[in-house]
Amino acid sequence: MSDRPSVRVAVLMEREHQPNRWEDWRHRIAEVVPDEGAFGPEPRLLRDDGKTARFLFPGFELELFKDECEGYYLNLSSGAPVWFVMWRVDDEDPSKARPEIVSVSYNEAGRWLDAQERVDNVPLPAELRDWLQAWVDEHYRPEPKKRQRPASFQRPEDRGRGGGHG
Repeated sequence: MSDRPSVRVAVLMEREHQPNRWEDWRHRIAEVVPDEGAFGPEPRLLRDDGKTARFLFPGFELELFKDECEGYYLNLSSGAPVWFVMWRVDDEDPSKARPEIVSVSYNEAGRWLDAQERVDNVPLPAELRDWLQAWVDEHYRPEPKKRQRPASFQRPEDRGRGGGHG
């Protein structure tokens, strides 16, 4: 395997007009699909029936990094691995939204959420799950767990500080 394997994907995004009386627009990531170049480089509208519209955003490159191995491992070990897609609504026109980044790292998605970004997840297909699992198996080495002494075995002045003597 190469040092940093990658895969090209496209994101399908749906927009719903007035899904309820409180929202004018609702956006969601519908699917992430392989992009082998046939979609072209530009986003485009696939269908719009006046209530629901579906858009295709091609050309996302998902590259695997060794320092994200723990995040990939956490995603894979969740029992239902997913794509994480960070997306934003257009500031000028809330009827428009677009995906910004695609990842398979649980930790990366967590950082986006901590930064108040919108993140949706959709199921990761079996063939990509197997590809990711093979890479994680080769590169992920969990940090050894450090045993923490129970507070009752620590000196009173060390309790609550994560301290403890060996």
